[in-house]
Amino acid sequence: MIREPIVVVGLDGRPLGDEVERLLRDADLVVGGERHLEKFGVDRGRAVVLEGDLSVALERIEASEGLVVVLASGDPGFFGIVRLLGSRFGRENLRVLPGLSSVALAFAGVGISWDDAIAVSAHGREPRRAVNVCRAYPKVAVLTSPDFGPADLARGLEGWGRTFIVAEKLGEPEERILRGDSAAVAGMRWEDPNVVLVLDEGRKDDGKGWISSGIEGPGRWALSEDEFEHRSGMITKSATRALVLSRLGPGPGDLIWDVGAGSGSVAIECARFGVAAVAVERDHESCVRILRNAERYRVRLRLVEGEAPEALRGLPEPDAIFVGGTGEDYQEIVKLCGVLARRSIVLALVGLERVVPAAQILEDCGWEVETSFLQTSRMKGVGDLHRIAPESSAFVVCGSRP
Repeated sequence: MIREPIVVVGLDGRPLGDEVERLLRDADLVVGGERHLEKFGVDRGRAVVLEGDLSVALERIEASEGLVVVLASGDPGFFGIVRLLGSRFGRENLRVLPGLSSVALAFAGVGISWDDAIAVSAHGREPRRAVNVCRAYPKVAVLTSPDFGPADLARGLEGWGRTFIVAEKLGEPEERILRGDSAAVAGMRWEDPNVVLVLDEGRKDDGKGWISSGIEGPGRWALSEDEFEHRSGMITKSATRALVLSRLGPGPGDLIWDVGAGSGSVAIECARFGVAAVAVERDHESCVRILRNAERYRVRLRLVEGEAPEALRGLPEPDAIFVGGTGEDYQEIVKLCGVLARRSIVLALVGLERVVPAAQILEDCGWEVETSFLQTSRMKGVGDLHRIAPESSAFVVCGSRP
């Protein structure tokens, strides 16, 4: 039973204040990382190392009847131990004395504002979502781990045109901050702990941000066809795109492929939802249009000029795939996408002869399949009268994991 609030102290390299020094002297139990306990000379009889699944430390804290001090790096309420302690012992039983977060220190160290940055953690979590956020956004701070460090992150972002700033051992005598591209960072050895800033320095900062974290909704979506540059109507129509987007379910941390991208409308709309998007298109002139459309909406996507299915091999693992354009090899494309997609796959098909085989391929790959025929019309004036003018029709085949 805890008789006093647990005091959580954030350490950022600055000298300890008088109050924290007193707390460390008076504490019956001091919990922290090995390096922190050694740095402050905590005697072993009242020290508990934070390691493994933290179960031993939590049990010792729960059994303590005196003052417990927990030492943590930076701001312990920022991807730190405060969440775990609050859920286990109650927020009302915590007293938090935060330090500066490693993210704040890293951005300050290179003189870059960070109100528009996104912070993600790959520490004790699956790193692929953190990598996808770095692919989608121009300014990201990544909290790494011994199992997924700067070199691993750089390898995952090869080809995405990012600059990396690696800040090691912030606030310690061995602190260093280095800048490099993906090849340079992937080829070096790095010391823990560190935080990595991933920047798209080709994106201009207009200085007009109003919301922290850099994540902002797209406003309108399923934009009309005339809001994209396209060739001779070769674009997924607005109504069809609305259904496609609802089935893809794009969100931050996702990676989505747009295969046979045409104008890039689906990839661009997904990117506006915070997705890392890859547009695959074989026609060179269409590729140029995709880049112009992406620039119009200020989104960053990766463009692969090539023909599927060969162009798909070696691309990063997708959460969802949209197939909007296929050639004679459409069955091979559907088979490959059916194997690689993690969450959903959506096909927009015009020819009836391709619908049933495509749906069967997805079912054979273990997907639950839903097929819809979507036909849209608009009302048009004819003198004093109005008529319904058919505009487009498409079969939409959706696969989802059971």
